[in-house]
Amino acid sequence: MSPKNLKVLGVYHVIFLVQNTMVGTGLLSAPQRLSVLGYSQVLMPIYFGIIATITIWPMVWICSQYKGDNLFRINEILLGKWMGKGINVLIVLHFTLLISAVVSNYMNLIQSTALPEQTTTVTIILVLLLLTYIVNGGIKTIARFCTLTFFLAMPMVYFLRWGIEKGDLSHIFPLFNFTSKEFFKAMQQGYLSILGYELIMFYFPYIIDQKKAFKHAMIGIWITISLVFITTLVSVMYYSEWQLEHVEFSVLHLFKAGEFSFVERIDIMGITFWVSLILTTASVYLWSARKGLDSIRSKKSRYHVYFIAAAIFGVIMLPVNREFQQKLFDASIYIEYIVILWPIFLCLIHLVRKKQVKSK
Repeated sequence: MSPKNLKVLGVYHVIFLVQNTMVGTGLLSAPQRLSVLGYSQVLMPIYFGIIATITIWPMVWICSQYKGDNLFRINEILLGKWMGKGINVLIVLHFTLLISAVVSNYMNLIQSTALPEQTTTVTIILVLLLLTYIVNGGIKTIARFCTLTFFLAMPMVYFLRWGIEKGDLSHIFPLFNFTSKEFFKAMQQGYLSILGYELIMFYFPYIIDQKKAFKHAMIGIWITISLVFITTLVSVMYYSEWQLEHVEFSVLHLFKAGEFSFVERIDIMGITFWVSLILTTASVYLWSARKGLDSIRSKKSRYHVYFIAAAIFGVIMLPVNREFQQKLFDASIYIEYIVILWPIFLCLIHLVRKKQVKSK
């Protein structure tokens, strides 16, 4: 397929692909990840947005130099076939673990709140089947699903009103009573809540207006940053410092502050809506991993998505204790920092090679 025929993603597709991929289970636990700062965590989402704005620029720039190629192909061009394929294998394995972490964390959320006495094996299988169905529709189908999910999930912001009414406004004024070590720890852990925008490097060839891709990606990033800022602000107002540190999925518990006479468990409603956000995040990662497997084997196949889905199921169902599995997932998530910084390295290689060609 020619690069011209690949281009199927319009403005809103890019915006909501970037935005929805960044919202997984990370938003639910963002206040807890930042709890080392106490009430002073309010401004952290703004810092995250600035860093995301800076780091996405080299991603878009290097992709704009190879407009018809995704990151997997760019790796092979700049690093050579075998080294490039080796890096691509690591990226696919990393994405497989990352999707496993997203799905497993959501299953843990379901089991701890809604189904404490039931196993989640069947639920995991159903989620993976939904993921493969969405991914098989192609990147444009995923983008449309992301757009739909955004408008379905946005009403959940309304449930934060009770947290504002019952919260203490004095909590939102930061005291800056933290050390530099605590600040960088919060930065390291909290930034994991907004990962996902780096996947633009994999669907960039499908964008129609590539010259404005950076602008549209920025809109998606700052929509997410605004949502993280609002939920962090309300959490700081509503919870004590001890609760910020110890209440897991604290944003979800904010829904319990809501008062509807006809709804007994509003948090269950929130979990139900949140599955669509999990599917959007995981589907873009799964689509990217499939593209990676296509690149590694130099062969396109619809069955690649099933191989990866089976691997994800195997990782989630590993016969190991929860603590070891969580350490494995945390390691895979921290590798995302390398993926985010990787385009800077590729930009330097591209510039060096371009200079060498000119000198010859």
